[in-house]
Amino acid sequence: MRRILTGLALAGAVLAAPATAQTTRQQANEALFQQLQKVHRLSEAQMKEIRRIFARSAVIGQGNPAISKHPMTPEQCRRRAPDYANKRFERICGAKYMAPLYDPRKERPEDAKACIDQFEFPDIPCTYPVVWVKAKEAAEICAAMGKRLCDAHEWEGACAGALEPPDYPFGAGSVAAMRAIHNRKYEPTKSWAYGPAFQRGICAQNSTKSPTCNGGGYNRCGSNTYPTGAFPKCVSKLGVYDLHGNAAEHMNLPMAPDQMASRGSRKLGVTEMKGSWFIWDKYRAHPDWCRWRAPFWHGTRVMSPASHENYHLGFRCCKTID
Repeated sequence: MRRILTGLALAGAVLAAPATAQTTRQQANEALFQQLQKVHRLSEAQMKEIRRIFARSAVIGQGNPAISKHPMTPEQCRRRAPDYANKRFERICGAKYMAPLYDPRKERPEDAKACIDQFEFPDIPCTYPVVWVKAKEAAEICAAMGKRLCDAHEWEGACAGALEPPDYPFGAGSVAAMRAIHNRKYEPTKSWAYGPAFQRGICAQNSTKSPTCNGGGYNRCGSNTYPTGAFPKCVSKLGVYDLHGNAAEHMNLPMAPDQMASRGSRKLGVTEMKGSWFIWDKYRAHPDWCRWRAPFWHGTRVMSPASHENYHLGFRCCKTID
């Protein structure tokens, strides 16, 4: 734990250092790498691959430290957050800070065939989410962690509190048609992770957009997120946090059965953005109920080098278990 706190302290010092934004981003990422290796017990080979993925990008990290203004520090988060360690989940998932995906109406956690990160990546409580990440990079980082990118229905099940069978209408022929069929099916029973109606003040979504942010740009838009897990009531019945607010999240939307990550495919489908982001209490740009599927915003294949990145877009990983 001491090394984790030291890493966080370093990250805080980095934000105040009078160096260039690029240098401070690199230093903050180095503190993040130390946390990742310690908390998730990653090997040197895993860390080498994660560093390689980060090194290819000029922006990936926890936001531009030169302009980001987080409304809460990691230290403040730790004072209000509970102990999120869950030994039962660790036994089932074989990893720290993951939750089993299952249907409580007919299954036990031990019946799960997959798990999902309880927090946005780096999946460590009281750390800022990694943003400015492309879908391709997210998939690669998950793989380096020994995990994978989630399919859309897995994220939706984690949020709604029950994993349902895949329901992708592959014969519909387009993302828009598939989305319309899916949303019509689930809208009558729409819910949020914390309950049946949208509420303000429950999740990490009362931050403020940078005044210079007029649509995007690393040097104009601060990633003004909260630390993950800072809102203990923003949790689903399956024990997954921050599915609303903080960072939106990359997921895989399969367009054919052989593009499902949950069935072992590495081919993957197209990008799907899940959840909402850190200003939702002030401005709700679109619906964000659990099983809602978004329009094909900035859409590409997941593994396209041109997949989208921005200041409030992160990810979390899933893991198939035996």
